Formats: sequence, C-alpha cells, structure tokens
Amino acid sequence: MSKKVIVIGGGIIGLCSAYYLQKEGHQVTIVDQSNLDGGASYVNAGYLSPSHIIPLSAPGVMKKGLKWMFNASSPLYIKPRLDLDFIKWTWAFNKSCNAKHVSKSAPVIRDISVFSQELYEDIKRDENFTFQYEKKGLLMLCQTEKMLEEELKMANLAQSLGLEAKEVTKEEIKQLEPNVEINAIGAAYFKCDHHTTPQEFMTEMKAYLKEVGVTFFINEQVKDIDVKNEKIYTIHTNKQKISADEFVLAAGTWSSILSKKLGLKILLQAGKGYRINTEKPTGITIPAILAEAKAAVTPMHGFTRFAGTMEIAGINDTINEVRVDAIANAVTRFYPNIKLTQEEKTQAACGLRPVSPDGLPYIGKSDKCKNLTIAAGHAMMGWSMATATGKLVSEIISEQKPSLELTPYHPDRKF
Repeated sequence: MSKKVIVIGGGIIGLCSAYYLQKEGHQVTIVDQSNLDGGASYVNAGYLSPSHIIPLSAPGVMKKGLKWMFNASSPLYIKPRLDLDFIKWTWAFNKSCNAKHVSKSAPVIRDISVFSQELYEDIKRDENFTFQYEKKGLLMLCQTEKMLEEELKMANLAQSLGLEAKEVTKEEIKQLEPNVEINAIGAAYFKCDHHTTPQEFMTEMKAYLKEVGVTFFINEQVKDIDVKNEKIYTIHTNKQKISADEFVLAAGTWSSILSKKLGLKILLQAGKGYRINTEKPTGITIPAILAEAKAAVTPMHGFTRFAGTMEIAGINDTINEVRVDAIANAVTRFYPNIKLTQEEKTQAACGLRPVSPDGLPYIGKSDKCKNLTIAAGHAMMGWSMATATGKLVSEIISEQKPSLELTPYHPDRKF
C-alpha cells in the first residue's frame, strides 16, 4: 500500500531511504535545513569499507581519548563539558569499550557494509549512473612495527569473517603504487574495500529523485512535531506544516535534538571530520589510511582527498587549523614528495558525523513512536552503510521482511 512518507534529512542516508521508498511506490518528501550541498555526505573519504569492522568504542579508546585530550592535533579529541547529554553518551561509550562488544559488533558491521557495496553497484547499473566506483582495496600504511602488528591482527580478524585481506611488505607496496614515494615499513591490504567520489553520487541521486517525483523542501528546519497516541501527525518547519503517514528521521547529528521533541532518548554526539583536496597529480591510485596518524587518502575523480580526525566537541562548523595542519603534515610524513599548499589547507572543509555510544547505527522504529523510523548514528561508516540503511528503512515502512537482522540496530537498545 502506498504511503505518504516524510524523510527528515537530505544527506546520504536520507537520499538512499527516499530512493528505496519511491521504488516501493510511496510518495516521498525530503525536508532538510541546508542547501543539500555540504556536510559529512560531501566531505567524507568515500570509502565502502567492510574492513572497518571494529566500532569506535573499542578497548583502549577511552584511555587514548583521555591522553589525546591535551593534544590539539590528536586524531581523536573529546572535549569535556558539563552537558547532561554528553555525560550520558560518554558513560555509555565507556561501557561499550570492551572485547565482548567488539566480538558481537564485527560481523554486524561486516554484513551491512558488504550489503551496501552490492546495493551501490545495483544502483549504478540500474539507473545508468556514472559516479566513480572502484574496487582497488585499501592499504593500512604503517611506519612502526607496533602499528603494523596491530593492523595485521585486524587483517586476520577480517579474514576470519570471510573478508579478503593480507599483509604486504615495503617492496610490495612499491609494486602496488609505483608512481609515488611512500614512507612505510609495511601494510595490511584490504582487497575487500571499494571507493567512490561522494559529490558525484550525491549529485546523480538528487537529480534522479527529483526526476521520479520526490519532493524536496530545502532550507527548512523542523521546529516542532505534533504527536498523538504515539504517532506523529504533522511536522512544523520554519516555513510550513506538513503531514504524512510515516516519518523517517535521518538528520544525522541533529537527529538527537529532534528526537527529544518525541520524548526519545537517542544518544548521539557530533564527530567532526576534516578534508583537504588537491588537484595536483599525486601518483596515488589506491586508497590508504596512514595508520599512526589516522588520516585517510582517496584518489577521487579529478583530485586526491586527504581526510581525518574525530573531534567530539558539540555541534559546530568551526575549522580548527591545527587539525588541518596535522592532516597535511601526516601526508608529507607518509608521502615525502606530496606537500599540500597553504591555499589547499585554507580551502579545507569539515562535516559532522553522528556518533552513537556503541559505534552501531540506529535503524528501526522506537517502541515510543509507531510511525517513525530512525536512521542515524553511523559515525564514520555512514557512506559505507548508506544504501543498506536506505533499503532497510524502505522494508520497515513497506512492512516487508528486512534483508538483515535489525536487533543490533534497535533505537531502544540498552547501553
């Protein structure tokens, strides 16, 4: 049965939800507070990475976060503040930083990421999209024996979960990347990973959705929500009132703010990430993560992108030049012949990733609101999990059997 569905949020998760909902014959409207031309969906590293099977909340991360709290250029920065939501999130995050949680989460992350890869390929084929989609794997470049040992443990775990990964020596790195000098003693090579150029996919998907009749209300902020008998009836934006049968909350970091209007307790924190682009030829052909620096490198369509940091410091879009410099300096440490210019660093951009305490997204209906489907909290994996999330949202609203077991993603799960 066709339903009228409002998707709150026009990022990658919102667009993919709209895509699959309209395929099922629903009337879809997307509401977003921005121009739909910036944010995490546009500045991410473009990875489709089943290899990222370890959630952010892993053993030792909180200890590292406390250590790095006093280092302005650290890869992870958690700004302490007297805010109840932040305190609750930190408590839940710390509880999740254990081996048992990692063991339970790894196959869950693998399944949704692999499913997403398949769906990206289906979309490209079915809609004749032309966005960059390449299967060149991902190199975890290491400069120290300690880090290499850690990454090889990760590769072994990935192999045990059926993912293609292996060790490569310094000489083999040179064979894989003959046109760029790389300062690394070795790497873990995850052949299972793919990459894209985010702007291309977003542009093609928006154009497609408009063509098939999806309505877009941009620069409209949701101000209030009418609820009766545990059902949403109307949302109020700064411009109008809109009614629907079903609602999808895919507003990224802002999802936690909107959920409060419904009496829901979705724990989310904004995790800011940065990107620097260079259009100069770099010789890089395979995506890489600079392991010690936690910086990402992606050869995109017409440029190379360098991205990184996880800055949990509230909702803001301030560019921290120290963090931008840290990414640029890491690039030169690993690629001695690549030096990013001041102009390139000045044009750096940032995006806010919605981080749940346990590193798993919220996908599904809360028991407290019958016609709301939540799709948020994907942290660094939003791009990797987007198409599968959209498919699951459509299956939930269409009352179909979900393609994946939804229990691990339940919005009401306990931490």
